Amino acid sequence: MVRNLKVNAGNNIKIDKILIHNLVKTINEKLDFEISSLIINFIPSNQILDINRKYLKHNYTTDIITFNYSGSHKLLDGELYISGEDAQYNAGKYGVSLIEEYFRLVIHGILHLMNYDDRDKKDRISMKRLENNLVKQSKNKLLKGINFK
Repeated sequence: MVRNLKVNAGNNIKIDKILIHNLVKTINEKLDFEISSLIINFIPSNQILDINRKYLKHNYTTDIITFNYSGSHKLLDGELYISGEDAQYNAGKYGVSLIEEYFRLVIHGILHLMNYDDRDKKDRISMKRLENNLVKQSKNKLLKGINFK
C-alpha cells in the first residue's frame, strides 16, 4: 500500500482500491515523488459538474479535476476528482476498458500535480506522450493477461 493515499468511490461506482494503490506505486517508481496527502475520488458526473461550477466557474462536466494544495511538485498534496460517467464514455469512445481509462485519468491528475501542463500544444504533446507511456507500462505490469473488454 502507498502511504498517505486515500481512494474513495461514490455511489454506483465500482473501483478496485488496491489496484489504484498499486497503480500509484507503479507510477511513483517511474516518476519518483512523495505523497504528503493524495485523495482520489471517483464520483458521479453531476458532482463533478457542481465542483467545476463552484471552484472553477465552468458550467460543464469533465472527466477529471485536479486540485494541488502544495507548492512542491515532488511532494504531492492534492485531490483528484474523476467522473465515472465521463470515464465510461471516454472508454467507449476510444475503445479501451474502463479500468484503462481510470488508469489514464489517475496518471493525468498526478502529472498535473507534478506540474505537467496541457494548455498549449507543445506541452500537451509532451504530457500526452508521458501519460501514454505510463498507461502502457502500468497496464503491462498490473493487468497482464486480463481482458476487460
